[in-house]
This record gives sequence, structure tokens and C-alpha cells, in this order.
Amino acid sequence: MRVALAASLFALGCASVAAQAPGQSATPAQAATPAPTAAQPAKVEDTDVGLSYSLPSDWETVESPSAHAVAVPYPELMAKKGDACVEVVFTAKRGTPASVVVVIALPFACYGRALKADDLANFGAGAAEGLKQTFDITDPVEGNYTLGSHDFWIERAKGTPKGHPENHFTYKIACSVLTKGAVCWMTMAADWHSLRAFERGQVTLDGDISPELVPPHSFVPDSQ
Repeated sequence: MRVALAASLFALGCASVAAQAPGQSATPAQAATPAPTAAQPAKVEDTDVGLSYSLPSDWETVESPSAHAVAVPYPELMAKKGDACVEVVFTAKRGTPASVVVVIALPFACYGRALKADDLANFGAGAAEGLKQTFDITDPVEGNYTLGSHDFWIERAKGTPKGHPENHFTYKIACSVLTKGAVCWMTMAADWHSLRAFERGQVTLDGDISPELVPPHSFVPDSQ
């Protein structure tokens, strides 16, 4: 099971934020996005899936891309099915060129069945597949770790936006299966500080709090 829609959503989120070249002015929509107050961290809480995640206050929350923006005459008759249940629940950016963090969730109540830990690698790989449409990805490395009772699949690679080879990013994706849904946290980090912020963001999974999303030495050996 490879989540094609998750791939397109992550690619859309990254392409619209992280691929912006240095010195390129923001679009009117980006310029109109209000920034959080200085003391307010960028944070998401999704009770449908049972997660929360936060980044430091120098990250700016931006409007997440939607896969359901097409107007239909009778929307109440349009039921989401399968991969269409995947949605972006959080997008944030930092710096220039922008580092970006995207969180996607697949609620099982919508999907119609629960995923298992054995599905993690395929779910994550599907969520990452869309990056190849927008970024040149090299040197991918996979790993596994646990936070409390939750297993994680993780991948790290290098990437440059197509058409902007001067912009170098570190790509990371970490996915887990919760009681009510599957979740992937993803970043295209332009610098070390953004990557560490992504890894050290506090996360809550099914009510269990972890001080950081990605613990040290999640890759063995960790050559980063």
C-alpha cells in the first residue's frame, strides 16, 4: 500500500515553500499569512488521530495545501475513500531559503481499516514518492526506532529543488501508526538548526508525551 495522495500533498507543500529561491519575493498569499506571536510555537493538535507536535517560535505556520479544493455542485454527496482520506494537518516554514515541515495524517475512521506496524515502510515510501517530481533526491538511508510503545520508520536523504541546484536540503521523514491513524512527519531542512528543530520537536502520541520526535542515533551508523 503506497499512499499516492500523501506523496502529492507533501510534494505540494514542499514545492510551494522550500523550493522558493533566495531573494524571490513571496506571493501575495504568502505575504498575507499572519505570523505567530514571538512566544507562540508553531503547533498542531489533531484529536481525530491522537497527536500533537510543536516547533520553536521562529517557525511560521502556513496554510496547508488541500487536496479537496475543487468545487463540486453537491459536496455532501462526495465521500472520501481510500488514499483520499490522507490530509495535510500542519505546514510550517523557517528562514530563506525556507526550511519546511509538513505533517500528514491518515485517520482510520475515514480510511476504513487500521494499518499495522508492517505497513509503515510502504506508507512512508508512498508519502515520500512525490518528492522525486519536485526535488532531485540522493543518498537515501532508512532506519527504525521506537518512542514508548510506537514503532517508527524513518528515511533520510539529500535533495535539491529541480531548477535550483544551488539550494541544498536535508530531507527526513518519520512515520508511525497510532491507535486512530497513521502519521508522517516530514522536513526539507536548509540548515542544521532547522533539522535539529524538526527532530527535537515535542510530540504526543495517543496521549503519551515524548520530548523529541527523532531521538539521537536513529540511524546506525549515523553518518550525518
